[in-house]
Amino acid sequence: MTEQFLRFGIFLAPFHSPDENPTLALERDLDLVTHIDKLGYNEAWIGEHHSGGFEIIASPEVFIAFAAERTKNIRLGTGVSSLAYHQPLINADRINQLDHMTRGRVMFGVGPGSLPSDAFAMGFHPNEQRRRMNEALDVLLPLLNGEQVDVETDWFVLKEAKLQLPSFSKPMIEMAVASLRSPAGALAAGKHGIGLLSLGGTSNEALAAHAENWRRCEEAALEYNQKVNRKNWRIVTLMHIAETREKAEKNIAFGLDKFSGYFRDIAPTPIVPPGVEDPLKYLRDSRMAVIGTPQDAIEHIERLLKGSGGFGVLLELAHDWADWEQTQKNYELMSRYVIPHFQSSMKVRSESYKNVAANREKYVGAVNEAISNETSRYEERQRKINNEQ
Repeated sequence: MTEQFLRFGIFLAPFHSPDENPTLALERDLDLVTHIDKLGYNEAWIGEHHSGGFEIIASPEVFIAFAAERTKNIRLGTGVSSLAYHQPLINADRINQLDHMTRGRVMFGVGPGSLPSDAFAMGFHPNEQRRRMNEALDVLLPLLNGEQVDVETDWFVLKEAKLQLPSFSKPMIEMAVASLRSPAGALAAGKHGIGLLSLGGTSNEALAAHAENWRRCEEAALEYNQKVNRKNWRIVTLMHIAETREKAEKNIAFGLDKFSGYFRDIAPTPIVPPGVEDPLKYLRDSRMAVIGTPQDAIEHIERLLKGSGGFGVLLELAHDWADWEQTQKNYELMSRYVIPHFQSSMKVRSESYKNVAANREKYVGAVNEAISNETSRYEERQRKINNEQ
């Protein structure tokens, strides 16, 4: 599995404690995306949330517009645009504009919306979110493909609706559907032949659920005469690495408790269940997270590749477990030692080193011979000069 070219990115919800300045937290999120762009990360996915005070980006599109101006290569995705909250024509038009303004660096991640408090604030029951997502997807794909759409539902109407600009990306912008444990996201991805974003943890149980959802995705694609590819399957996991396990453990004392508390108090799927006294031990023992060294991260990713059957992109869930300095260090260590392991960029160098080392006697002998020959030629010239004088 390590022979495949695995891409890397982050899933930036983001997660910031309400006890810090939100303006500075958002600026730090932009700095993070700029930082990993310089380090060679491939992707960053930006979330959408409207309540709870912790995941504070309301418009991934606005954030992406800022981030695109500060970065050079990294691709930027909505992670995700909550389709149940948006009129589809407006949603399609905005992401299509970003596709042009980023010259094709934007990706359109979609989902039903993760926080039930958001749905209640907008006046509908969370039971409606997945239905609305599917109804929106049914018209978003034709719209983004340049088709005209006429449809009426109980929450939006489109009459002779068509985008006024073609897609910059051809044949259209890359899309992916979020999937936790329910089959809704996987079935939607298969039905429309688009990518899958698997969240919900990487314990053995969660990994088995992800693998089953990918099977459902392939099954739905077959039913609807579509094609899906594992290279467009992204799995989100939790990590913090440092030079040693002890240092990694010390680093995350900064913010792990606040992160765990948010998932216990507000988020519908607690990463650390109520009653757990030692979040670090729980995350490590359950294999939900890597808190250790670059080698620990490599072994964790290899487990995910094997347990899933293979996927195309590994996304780190961005968080404030450590302070800003050590958070940046985590991504630097990933870029220096972990990512190259899965992109074959160290293998060729290692083979070259071993080959030259194995033939050192021949190469050094040739150098010594060349030096000796050059010395002899010099001495011969000097003798001729002396004889002529």
